[in-house]
Amino acid sequence: MISGRKYLAFDLGAESGRAIAGILDGGKMTLDVLHRFPNGPVRLLDTIYWDAPGIHRELRAGLQAYKAKYGAELAGLGTDSWGVDFGLLDRNGDLLGNPVHYRDARTDGMPEALFKIVPRKDLYARTGIQVMQLNTIYQLFALAKNDSPLLQVARSLLCMADLQNYFFTGEKAQEFSLATTTQMYDPVKNEWATDLLAQVGIPTGILPEIVAPGSVVGTLRESIAQEYGVKSCPVIAPACHDTAAAVAAVPGTGDDWLYLSSGTWSLLGAEIPEPIINDRSCALNFTNEGGVDGTYRFLKNITGLWIVQECKREWTREGVDMDYAEITRLAEEAPGLKTIINPADESFLTPGDMPRKIAAYCSKTGQAAPESKGAFVRAALESLALIYRKTLGEIESLTGKTYQTIHIVGGGSQNRLLNQFTADATGRTVKTGPVEATAFGNCLMQAIALGDVGSLAEAREIVRNSIEMETFTPAKNRSAWEDAYGRFAKLK
Repeated sequence: MISGRKYLAFDLGAESGRAIAGILDGGKMTLDVLHRFPNGPVRLLDTIYWDAPGIHRELRAGLQAYKAKYGAELAGLGTDSWGVDFGLLDRNGDLLGNPVHYRDARTDGMPEALFKIVPRKDLYARTGIQVMQLNTIYQLFALAKNDSPLLQVARSLLCMADLQNYFFTGEKAQEFSLATTTQMYDPVKNEWATDLLAQVGIPTGILPEIVAPGSVVGTLRESIAQEYGVKSCPVIAPACHDTAAAVAAVPGTGDDWLYLSSGTWSLLGAEIPEPIINDRSCALNFTNEGGVDGTYRFLKNITGLWIVQECKREWTREGVDMDYAEITRLAEEAPGLKTIINPADESFLTPGDMPRKIAAYCSKTGQAAPESKGAFVRAALESLALIYRKTLGEIESLTGKTYQTIHIVGGGSQNRLLNQFTADATGRTVKTGPVEATAFGNCLMQAIALGDVGSLAEAREIVRNSIEMETFTPAKNRSAWEDAYGRFAKLK
């Protein structure tokens, strides 16, 4: 392992982005957030877009911030992002308009229309990806169905992080973990499902070569290096899907652990060597997304802290502005396991007056609504822990394994109350950290690509050396949680 090397991670989220330096030294890595910027969608007429050139401008500002603090030497840089959205390039390599946001209405009704050509079960059997109308395949199907001129002139498609790596290098490559989230990749044949795409009218000539996580895409363009005063360096596809990068930084040992990426969404799953694609995994809506080091992320997307975030937003609109520490303190003081909701209920998916939605759900399920702000939040957190237990049981059933530890990473890992509820509900040991799992994973996959770190196992050891993990053990008497899970299992 080489020490004293610095890597620059560009981490793009759906609401904000960051430039983070990772400094490798003495078997540890230190992260330094150099630049933050908002990354909201832009509505023009009736379409919601991403500002791809604006994002690139901010990433260049991150490069400038790096030079100002650390000088010209840079081992490598790489970008990660959310999945499914993409940019289209013409024959000259120029961007054909701004990428459209996954919440845009153009995919309304598209899954159902596509299923008339390729039945839902057949699509899952080929791709192993859960159906979400925001997936790339439905976005492209909408373009094809509406005879979009974009598809007539497009010559290349790149997902968001790969698009930014292209802007830095001029080289086109689609990283594996992002490619799998499109619902257009065949994990059994290890290639694009071109015959399936042709069947639904999606042109396959626009699909680029797929490269493995930790691949060098190219070299930072000399014009950019000169403009910002840094030496030209390798541009790396780390694990370009942000959750794949986060899972790469899970500090687990052995093979009896699950990961839980906790934030607005909760992604609970196992790292497995081969995808699990069968009728039961389809019925339970599990997804097989690409991971690092030849693995797959077998997981379920669960509505996470979104419900608490929406409650907070509603109370702020009403003039009661509390931070999350205060909200969590009120939840801790509220009576336990009184109100139970199903966080996956579709009524909780959309924004707006979440307390009212919870009260309506309670009325529908014959429960008394929470009577205080703390009780609303406690109901949300306890119910999240109960759906984690349900998902844990499904994962163990589908994999045929028992998992002893749940590693919680991401911003939600800072919610100690939810961490303890998770241990109590599941009966498993919970370990938390790192909070900045995605940035750790991005930088360490760069280090692996450059030969500075020898393996994924060594990278995870570096994470363990670099953070302080907190451990939460299940309560000795879990009878109240057992009773609550019985009530939860009866909810629709």
